[in-house]
Amino acid sequence: MVFLPIAERLARAALRARGIRGRMIDTPVGRVNVYEGRGAGTLPPVVVVHGIGSAGAPFGPVLARLLPHVRSVVAPELPGHGFSAPPHRALTPDTLLDVMRDVLDRVIDEPVILCGNSLGGAIVLRYARDRPEKVRGLVLLSPAGARMSDEELEDVRRAFHMPTTADARAFVARVYHRTPPLTSLFASGIRARMQSAVVQGLLADASPDHAATPDDLAALAMPVTLVWGCSERLLPASGLAYFREHLPRHARIEEPDAVGHCPHFDDPALVARLVLDMARQVSATPRA
Repeated sequence: MVFLPIAERLARAALRARGIRGRMIDTPVGRVNVYEGRGAGTLPPVVVVHGIGSAGAPFGPVLARLLPHVRSVVAPELPGHGFSAPPHRALTPDTLLDVMRDVLDRVIDEPVILCGNSLGGAIVLRYARDRPEKVRGLVLLSPAGARMSDEELEDVRRAFHMPTTADARAFVARVYHRTPPLTSLFASGIRARMQSAVVQGLLADASPDHAATPDDLAALAMPVTLVWGCSERLLPASGLAYFREHLPRHARIEEPDAVGHCPHFDDPALVARLVLDMARQVSATPRA
């Protein structure tokens, strides 16, 4: 069994205290953990998908703010991430997209607000393209999926290559708006996680061909909010330009201050507010 850091176990306990519990779903590559919680509100359910090397629990502060307002919250974890089992065969980007599409099919029983960060953003973009009838609104937090040059993709790969704990500290500085004060204490854990075979395999197999096409983006008929913080330092600025050019005109683009690559780390209240804005917007609009 993969050792999970104490911080992740504590985060899971905090989710359980709020009524958000994990369950396992069998997939062709192994068992996937999915956090689910019943909300107290009437707004549409919200599903969040984390990024590479992360997990569902860090979305906890966002989910806690959503629970009083929405019918339910769901946070699946990628294979080999969080409490999901390590995949029992190679996990390529294409395999991951297929597996997560199937997981989302199984956990979504009514149209939802779908939110994804980083690699999770690329996953929800693909899902919204393939299953538009299941997505009432799309919230993208520094999403992957924009077309990159080979040089830009190689720079992202280098950021995840961490031979030393100093490299891990540098990585954290690129992810957050402001480096957390205890970074040196958990740098070795971050290094181990990002050097895992799952993470490194996904990065090695990624290519510009996995990007969302202009036609994919232009075809998104549901409301879309894109959040790209002013402190984004992991993905290239060309990504924001790509989305700005190719997302449909109705897309809302937010560039908040004091927010880096993972907006739910830096400002969970902002993320919750934007998700609830979306939920209220779609609830006030009759469905076609």
